[in-house]
Amino acid sequence: MRTQVAIIGAGPAGLLLGQLLARAGIDNIIVEQRSPEYVLGRIRAGILESVTVDALKRAGVAARLHEEGLVHDGIEIAFNGRRHRIDLHALVGRSVTVYGQTEVTRDLMDARRAAGTTTIYEAEDVSLHDFDSARPLVRYRKDGMVREIQCDYIAGCDGFHGVSRQSVPQDAMRIFERVYPFGWLGLLSETPPVADELVYASHERGFALCSMRSRHRSRYYLQVASSERAEDWSDERFWQELRSRLDPQTASALVTGPSIEKSIAPLRSFVCEPMRFGQLFLAGDAAHIVPPTGAKGLNLAASDVLALAEGFEGHYRHADGSGLDGYSARCLRRVWKAERFSWWMTSLLHRFPDADAFSSRMQQAELDYLVGSEAASRALAENYVGLPY
Repeated sequence: MRTQVAIIGAGPAGLLLGQLLARAGIDNIIVEQRSPEYVLGRIRAGILESVTVDALKRAGVAARLHEEGLVHDGIEIAFNGRRHRIDLHALVGRSVTVYGQTEVTRDLMDARRAAGTTTIYEAEDVSLHDFDSARPLVRYRKDGMVREIQCDYIAGCDGFHGVSRQSVPQDAMRIFERVYPFGWLGLLSETPPVADELVYASHERGFALCSMRSRHRSRYYLQVASSERAEDWSDERFWQELRSRLDPQTASALVTGPSIEKSIAPLRSFVCEPMRFGQLFLAGDAAHIVPPTGAKGLNLAASDVLALAEGFEGHYRHADGSGLDGYSARCLRRVWKAERFSWWMTSLLHRFPDADAFSSRMQQAELDYLVGSEAASRALAENYVGLPY
């Protein structure tokens, strides 16, 4: 097979890039090692910045988002038994939209299917070749046969554990990483959210987050030790621990129910520099990971994809290579600011096992300053809704 851009990974980043390229008349093929059902079964975040909403509009897949998405003008920070609202819209004039990543993926899959563009699912033994030359090649096995895709460029959108970054020689990239000594135990339930907006709770027993996917489906998280296993947490144990970390107002309003899904996600900060290697471009989690505290993962992937799509469009339609040449530097400027914010939010709200009494007091002072200072609240709001693209 022959295409202009081979995209590795059919998650939201790969699907969004494919849709944007198809609408620009740029031929592309997506290669995914998993089945469509597996991809849709991944439970991920759902806080969308305006840049992500705009990207989905440009891709022509925002109709259901506008019908079902929940626009949030603020968030709440809870500590010392009280909730404090950060009014995002009043502070910076922008909001965020709650719409699950699973639904984003479903909308993009439906659009790609309707357009008749090619996605190869359940591709085994995917490997990337010759991306340091003008003739890159993607090889994979399907139905027992080895197949090849010749292309001009490869876009690696296959996540942290994918083959794209692993195909790059170690001495060609620089890795920055911090692994946190805890994870998030998440529970999804068919219950109404405990509040109209997200509640971030800092407590001596650990961090908790009250989130949602819709007006009838809730997502809750607990900070747990890295050694914990989800199967050791019964629903009853989860709800009891969550209540213990919430302020009385929130705890009394909590509606519990059977879990639909329960899992533990490790937390890490990770950046790979650069994000281009010859004709191979990395985007999304293939190039960077943020702890979910700042709600930046999917949004960073969307801004990467927008920049990459604009670069390909400039190259193919206007013979202008500046967008592709500047892709890595442009994306990394935004990536590092999001890394900083996500690290700060994580440090502010979580309990670290090696924290001493002084560190705990500093955390409390920071929280007091945050909710008591308009300047501090504005800085949080500006970063939370997303820095300029």
